[in-house]
Formats: sequence, structure tokens, C-alpha cells
Amino acid sequence: MDWPGSIAFQVAPSGPLHGRIRVPGDKSISHRSLILGALAEGVTEVRGFLEGEDTLATMAALSAMGVKFERQDAGQIVIHGVGLHGFSAPKGPLYLGNSGTSARLFAGVLAGQPFDSELTGDASLSRRPMQRVLEPLSRMGARLTLSERGTLPLHIRGQKGLLGVDYQMPVASAQVKSCVLLAGLYAKGWTCVTEPAVTRDHTERLLLRFGYPLTREERRICVEGGRRLAATEIDVPADISSAAFFMVGAAVVEGSDILLEEVGINPTRTAVIEVLREMDADITVHNQRTLSGEPVADIQVRARPLHGIPIAASQVSRAIDEFPAIFIAAACARGQTVVRGAAELRVKESDRIEAMATGLKALGADAEPTEDGIIINGGHLHGGSVDSCGDHRIAMAFAIAGMAASAPIRVQNCASVETSFPKFAELARRAGLDIVITGTGRG
Repeated sequence: MDWPGSIAFQVAPSGPLHGRIRVPGDKSISHRSLILGALAEGVTEVRGFLEGEDTLATMAALSAMGVKFERQDAGQIVIHGVGLHGFSAPKGPLYLGNSGTSARLFAGVLAGQPFDSELTGDASLSRRPMQRVLEPLSRMGARLTLSERGTLPLHIRGQKGLLGVDYQMPVASAQVKSCVLLAGLYAKGWTCVTEPAVTRDHTERLLLRFGYPLTREERRICVEGGRRLAATEIDVPADISSAAFFMVGAAVVEGSDILLEEVGINPTRTAVIEVLREMDADITVHNQRTLSGEPVADIQVRARPLHGIPIAASQVSRAIDEFPAIFIAAACARGQTVVRGAAELRVKESDRIEAMATGLKALGADAEPTEDGIIINGGHLHGGSVDSCGDHRIAMAFAIAGMAASAPIRVQNCASVETSFPKFAELARRAGLDIVITGTGRG
């Protein structure tokens, strides 16, 4: 049954994906551009900005603390930075909707402010673990309290200074790493983070883009507090996490040949390409170049039969958001795909391991969840109804699955797609997906 006010995708078996498309701007970079642009001195212009619900929640929170924005052409934002110490105290709680990135990054920024603040979110965000940021921030001298479950709301007591910390992260998380580094901008001395596995490094690249020095040595990143950020210009590449759905669709639907333009190919994010190629996908990377400090390229994908593989644990952190799409590729491949070391998928917007396994089984696939992953024996998908659990990436993954199924698929509770991919259905339809939206949206 659909949730009240939700929408659903009705997808019929479709012809091939084709043409040239550009998916929306990278969500991770869009969030960080807003926050660092606000903390910079001067006026920063961001082009290619993702105008999704998550990033707009970040913008609204910054506006509540006195930051001025100008929204010009589509995807073009002008930020009037206030400097590291220019925020004003918000008049009430900062509501962040469904955005875990916003919550964790703001925790780091607000830990060093002289005023009290509170972070809240929707029901989904309020179930996600936040204790992982409380521990390192507390070691830096921040005063924070969470709910008894270790979730939002997060109350942050104001203070004038933090102390640098040398933090060994127990779990690989770009959001936690970024939280600690952002707090380090307000700390006395050096703040260092060592991660157990490489995670996306957009925060580090953007700090350098804004003229803030840092040191990097393998998986250890350090910043010294008290420096300044200078305004700059940023061009946001297309989001590889959004492109992944079209990559998988083109790989599994016979006759497909699609070119995805200006996709970010940051090496901390490209494991989805590696995994699909190991499954024998026909992927060609064209016109590699650099855009505002980030590597980008045009990615061409042609259909070719895939086969199942064991996915290395070392690839997990570099493809964490792409696994819903990868699971669809595995379900359409010949043979077995095994994923281990991916327990982080259980604490995303939904438990993505259980949600994907349940949905795949409903469509006739052989998918068995494990404690930290999944085992999928590929074959054919038939039609049916699946619940996205209000998770944007689950919704889009099963929409793409509808192309390769033998009968129509109904994907319920898809309103959350607006958090990361506005107009997904419109762009997918233009590329060849037979998709109809039903329902009333968020109401």
C-alpha cells in the first residue's frame, strides 16, 4: 500500500536507452559548495548546482543563520559568504528534511559556533545514527546531546573554541570525515583524520579550491584551525550516483547505447564503473578533463550480457551509494554476485540490503541478504509491485529494473526521488524508459 500523499512509478518493459543526457549535479559537491561558500569571505558562484530537496534544506539552514543567496539561472547559485565567524544564531531548530549529509556536516560547523543550535529532520533522518559524529566532536571539546537512541534531534551548546584532535575513524564514512575536518577549522592547532578505507574526498578538494591549506598522506588528512576561506567559482559535475542508474539500464537492455555527459569521475567514486566492467559491461570513458578541481568525463555505455562476480570489500566505500543500481545489474546477469563488507548500507535512508532483497524477491529474483551484504543469483525479473521504503535510490533502481523485466513493475513511495534527482522520470522517459507517475506527491 502507498504511504499517504506518496507517488508511484509504473514502468513497462522498454526499448533500449539511447542518446546523450546530462544527469543533475553532484549532490555531495553541491552540499559542500554551499557550506564552504557560506564560510568563505566574498562572493562565490556555483554552476551546475543540484536543486534537490536535500541541498535546498542545506541552503535553508544557512539562510536561517544569515547567509544570503541569489538563485539565478537553473543550477546557478550566488553565495554571499559571511566568513568562518559570521553566522548569526538561528531563531529556532534547523530542519534538514531527509539529508544525512546536511546533519553530519552541520554538526561539525556548528560545534565551534558561540551560539546554541539544534538540528532536526524528517522521520527517516531521525532514525539514522548520529553517535558516530558525537564521539570525535566531544573529544574536541564540543558539547552535544542526542536522543536516547543516538539520533536527531541534536542539541549543540555554543562555545568559542575547540581543540584539535587526531582521530582514527572506526568506520569509513565521508560524512564523518568531513564533519571532523569542518570542526577542525574552528579548533586550536591541527585536526587530523585517518580513515580505514578511502572515501569520497570532495571536502578536501573544495577546501583547497577555497584556498584553505591541508595535508594529505594516504588515508590521513589534516587541517590547521584559524585559517581563512576565499570565495571562488565552482562548476559542479554531473553526479555519478545518478548516472549509475542509466549505466545499469544501458548495460542490461539489449540495443542500448547512451552517452552520459560531464560525469564526475573522482577516483574515490568510480568503483561503480570498475564493478560493472568486471561484470563485462561495455563502458568507454571519453574526453577526460578537470572541472573546478574535480575530474570529469563523458561515459558511453552499450548493452552487453553481464555475468555475476564477487565484489571486493575494498570497492564498497567507493560505490556505497551506487549499490542499489549494482544489485539490479546483478539480478540481470548470468551467475552469482556476492557482496560483503557493506553493512553501512543498512543505515542509509533505508536498510538498503533488506529493501533491495525484498524487492528483488518480489520480482522473482534469487536474492538473499546477509549481515553485511547480499548474494544474488542472476536470472530474469518478472513484473510485480515493490516498495521503495521512501528511499530515493531504491525507487530509481527498481524503475530501471522495469526496463528489463518481462512485465510492468510498480514502484511505490517514490516522492523521495526529489531529494537527489528532480525530474528523474522526465529525463528517463526522454532516454527511452516507459515510465508513468501516479499519485499526489508529498501532499
